[in-house]
Amino acid sequence: MPRALWTGASGMLAQQTNVDVIANNIANVNTVGFKRQRANFQDLYYDIAEAPGRRASDLGRNPTGIQVGNGVKLSSTPRLFTQGNVEVTGGATDLAIDGEGFFRVLLPDGATNAYTRAGDFRPDSNGNLVTPDGYIVPGVSGIDPQQGQVTINTLGEVFQGTTQRGQILLTRFNNPAGLEAMGRNLFKESVASGTPQELTPGTSNMGTVRSGALEKANVEVVTELVNLIVAQRAYETNSKSIKTSDEMLRTANEIVR
Repeated sequence: MPRALWTGASGMLAQQTNVDVIANNIANVNTVGFKRQRANFQDLYYDIAEAPGRRASDLGRNPTGIQVGNGVKLSSTPRLFTQGNVEVTGGATDLAIDGEGFFRVLLPDGATNAYTRAGDFRPDSNGNLVTPDGYIVPGVSGIDPQQGQVTINTLGEVFQGTTQRGQILLTRFNNPAGLEAMGRNLFKESVASGTPQELTPGTSNMGTVRSGALEKANVEVVTELVNLIVAQRAYETNSKSIKTSDEMLRTANEIVR
């Protein structure tokens, strides 16, 4: 069976995954704090008929050898944590991070941490600052709607009038692309991400907090559409290589008739 059939099929599978990643980026173009992903690929093993440097004759050696590849596979889908545009909302507890860092939130078990760039927080009935799913942002409590407007400065200090209601810290990782996505704009620590480092905003090159604003997705629609066209054309080209291989096989079969 011609090798090109399977090689072309691997290319089609790879480009289908590429389209899946691009589609997810486009679908989340209006998701607060979303970070786009990219599909990376690597070539498969090679059939080596002649190794480079093998003696080709009495006079010399083959300088390149004969190496025929067997296609492509998906190697990774890294998330790109570049800064998204910041949109002013006017909501006092809407927070955006300028620079590096994540907000830490507590999952319902009260012991597991998750991390997010989405700062669309609101006070709950108990005076805690929470995510849209009700996950608590640690370090803030006692917010009372009867005590006036909440203000949050660039260092993450939360005030209501002259009373401080808490301190929001930011967390960073040596390899944020290694965080495990949980959905709901949340990530969790993994072996690849490294140990979380929690610091006061604005210290040790950590980002700062901007109140009354939200970070938008770092997805450029035009770029994603161009990537989509490129992936579609690559998919079509791989399908043509399968068709060509099939036609060559049919021609060979017809020779004996």
